[in-house]
Amino acid sequence: MTQAGRHRRWWLSLWIVIASCAYGDLAIAQTNETGDLSFELVDPKVLRVCADPRNLPFSNEKGEGFENKLAEFLADKLQKKLDYVFFPQAAGFVRMTLGAHRCDVIMGYPQGDDLVQGTNPYYRTTYALVAKTGSGLEDVDTLEDARLKGKHIGIVAGTPPATNMALAGLMGDAKPYQLMIDTRFDNSAQAMIDDLAAGKIDAGVLWGPMAGYYAKKAGPSLHVMPLVKETTGSKLVYRIGMGVRPADQNWKRQLNRVIQENQGEINKILLDFGVPLLDENNRPLGAETAKKAP
Repeated sequence: MTQAGRHRRWWLSLWIVIASCAYGDLAIAQTNETGDLSFELVDPKVLRVCADPRNLPFSNEKGEGFENKLAEFLADKLQKKLDYVFFPQAAGFVRMTLGAHRCDVIMGYPQGDDLVQGTNPYYRTTYALVAKTGSGLEDVDTLEDARLKGKHIGIVAGTPPATNMALAGLMGDAKPYQLMIDTRFDNSAQAMIDDLAAGKIDAGVLWGPMAGYYAKKAGPSLHVMPLVKETTGSKLVYRIGMGVRPADQNWKRQLNRVIQENQGEINKILLDFGVPLLDENNRPLGAETAKKAP
């Protein structure tokens, strides 16, 4: 398994090995070179999305997440009806959804993970530091920054930036939050943001889409700084695409075409949710540069 596969969105990192056993039988799935999706999809007339029922800002049963909005956009472009198979993104997610042929696409999946087949990436983002406006930490863009010494920093245990914090000597004062949670009953990101607002921690490190979403909800009192200048430890910047079954070649090609033809509209949906988008030089993409590909 590649490093990028191990360092997927922080709350997914432990169930990969558990889920991987589900794919032994998928290699025999039928493929064809005609573009016919009837051999690959559960129902060629329906976009069946594998999603978490309670995991904002990504998805929920009410369709309020940015992956819900992307799915709606994708269904419209493909002229398909949209349907979901919901399952908590914890142990068994891939096995019980995509692997069981109950749905045909996971809307957000890190490039380089060999558990599923990834499409071309449709965004590039990073872990980020969230701090209060006026705290003096707003422009900290690396965990190696001396201003973080002695600070009480929130971190989700077992995620890539935890390694970097340890190397920077910050874990002694850190406050850990649980990695493996059932999103129907718990939310480590919300707990961290609540602690930051209450002054229980000085800053928090979150996966970029979550950092941007919760900071945007809090208003100007919180500031998000992408961590793009790490020189040691784990990489914190990742490309995100969609995940399909390993044998579904025509389906992957169709999704790649939609991504390529609609990158600007996709970026706009992401930016509306506060997702910190990066170009290939780790520079932020804003509304004025939203048509650039990741």
